[in-house]
Amino acid sequence: MSLKVNATSEPFADLPPICATLFEAKAKKGAFGYFKDARVTFEDIAKAIGRDEVWVAAMFYGQGIMPQAKLSADELASLAQFLNIPAESVKADIGAEWWPRRGLGPMPPTDPVLYRLYEGVMVYGNAIKAIIHEKFGDGIMSMIDCKVNIERKPDPKGDRVILTFDGKFLPYLKW
Repeated sequence: MSLKVNATSEPFADLPPICATLFEAKAKKGAFGYFKDARVTFEDIAKAIGRDEVWVAAMFYGQGIMPQAKLSADELASLAQFLNIPAESVKADIGAEWWPRRGLGPMPPTDPVLYRLYEGVMVYGNAIKAIIHEKFGDGIMSMIDCKVNIERKPDPKGDRVILTFDGKFLPYLKW
């Protein structure tokens, strides 16, 4: 297992250096820790700092919706302690002065997983939009007030991915 992140390759090339540090610490913790399959998951980190696994993964990539994607002082300390990295370094790099970035880069995405998600919206987007309007009225689903959940569902034809976006409905205002 590699314990170094190639910061010049995707998806790390455009990320702040702290992101590579976090991924390397995650790999080292798994290599030298006592976790399932000798790896530390985003779920393990989430439990250690009191957050959701998707929220933590987004934070590792410097993404998320501000200010919710910013760690509190206690969360920064818990993250540093869990990953065995200096708290001062973490606080300096992703503390009060840090803000998450938005977007994925060039569109359409070239990563196969990201492209399939993009493709899903291209293929089913109008149908999803029409049904949201039928059920809720004219408006949108918030990505600011949204929870994302990923589950694995065993299936004899091949395991299934269940991806849930649980977002608040925001009606368009009339004035």
